[in-house]
Amino acid sequence: MSAQDVTQLLQDWSQGNRAALELLTPVVYDELRRLAQYYMGRENAGHTLQATALVHEAYLRLFDQRRMQWQNRAHFFGIAAQMIRRILVDHARATRAAKRGGGAVALSLDEALGVAEKKDIEMIALDDALRTLAEVDPQQARIVEMRFFTGLTIEETAEALGISPATVKRDWVSAKAWLFREMTRQPQSAG
Repeated sequence: MSAQDVTQLLQDWSQGNRAALELLTPVVYDELRRLAQYYMGRENAGHTLQATALVHEAYLRLFDQRRMQWQNRAHFFGIAAQMIRRILVDHARATRAAKRGGGAVALSLDEALGVAEKKDIEMIALDDALRTLAEVDPQQARIVEMRFFTGLTIEETAEALGISPATVKRDWVSAKAWLFREMTRQPQSAG
């Protein structure tokens, strides 16, 4: 199904067309499953959150958005990015709390951040860094969510945010560098 077809179904669903939702469901579910498998494949062995659980939770949260006026496919998957991020961070925080502060779930971001050497970065640290980035530059934080958590293209991200692809590219490069610096910064020693 083309991006235009998905956009039309999303808009029809937003206007109350239940038949559009029935046609949209398998497409969205397949895309969410692909994303979940991608992320979960990068997790450590023994991770307690399964890809299927991630898909189901994201799916339920997305389709609970009854009053959302979906603009297009990119807008939908931009919201999906936020939900997937929240689910992964919530799970990491719960796991960390259960282990009394140790063993947070690590997520490798080497490709997404363009770092030559392989690094595992904790999901919680990423969330904290993204929150800080959102205070400094909300647009860059949204671009990271859309590109990293849902794998939207430069063009899809530009469409969802109503900005040019050149702006997305420039902000993507800047955000990756900022996140890398923020997440690898040594803690300040007291005194």
